Amino acid sequence: MDVATGLGSPVKRISSKYFYDERGSQLFNQICELDEYYLTRTELQIMQRFAPEMAAELDARVRLIEYGSGSSIKTTLLLDHLENPVAYIPVDVSEEHVLEVSRDLARRYPHIDIIPVIGDFTVPFQLPESNVADSHDAVYFPGSTIGNFEHEAALEMLHQIAEMVQPGGGLLVGIDLHKDPAVIERAYNDAAGVTAEFNKNMLVRMNSELGADFDLEAFRHHSVYNLDKYRIESSLVSLRDQTVTIGGEQFHFEAGEHLHTEYSHKYTIDGFALFAADAGVFVAASAGNSGPGASTVAHPGPWLTTVAATTHDRNFSADLTLGNSALYTGASTNTTGAGPADLVYSADVVLAG
Repeated sequence: MDVATGLGSPVKRISSKYFYDERGSQLFNQICELDEYYLTRTELQIMQRFAPEMAAELDARVRLIEYGSGSSIKTTLLLDHLENPVAYIPVDVSEEHVLEVSRDLARRYPHIDIIPVIGDFTVPFQLPESNVADSHDAVYFPGSTIGNFEHEAALEMLHQIAEMVQPGGGLLVGIDLHKDPAVIERAYNDAAGVTAEFNKNMLVRMNSELGADFDLEAFRHHSVYNLDKYRIESSLVSLRDQTVTIGGEQFHFEAGEHLHTEYSHKYTIDGFALFAADAGVFVAASAGNSGPGASTVAHPGPWLTTVAATTHDRNFSADLTLGNSALYTGASTNTTGAGPADLVYSADVVLAG
């Protein structure tokens, strides 16, 4: 039982995947509506502005696999713009929630095969067969959920996605960008206390499902931004010396001891692109919230990465600052696309010497 393993480790921790039972999903939807929680609002702005471009990148006749089934608002924005999608497969551990979302989407999109999967997307799983032959698979992973995983685990997940969708498949992933730490910390410490209740719901689950005897009033919610590691660190802090029993095992907490429940890593665009490349995922386009405010959609269009030539006839420019503070400006000034060309491996075209 990984709960016992986590509580018995020198630094006590519980996986953030245990947030999401039915009550946890309800609380998270409430969090998404909070003024302080900019993430959902900003991602929705990005989806509203760039859904057509995102759908074009995913291409026609895609079988869309969503990791975690949220409120489905962002999902419908994407489905509305996809060209002849053949199937939508939401994957979530919360059975009641994913089935409810699937029923709603099936009524709205009768021409799309809606196939819910109840399971843990953090481990490899078997994709179900769809009723219509698909052209390719693409994973939709919104909500900056990938930031909840430590870097090695996130890298492994990207590896799994790349292996599952195979060459020619796709990934549309949401990440939260590094910004003013005060803005980030407010998002995880809302004045109404909804995030605190969401964090404590993990104790409620252990009490009801594992027969634990956590005293909810003996723990307080704690979230702080670690500027060195670009991540929010959330935990439940024991308010007194206490011993908790789960399944006949006892776990002692000292006053002030932390039970770590979640990391939420923040990225830079170029940093995530290099990170994803290590997993075999090539970042072809991005649009994000790197503007001066928490809810600013700053990019005028998708950020395109091309090699040698492009079929796009749009103009883009961007600055890149290296670790030594050197500033480089790159631009695409194609007034006419170069036309389609086959992809090649760099190793096959490298110059001699």
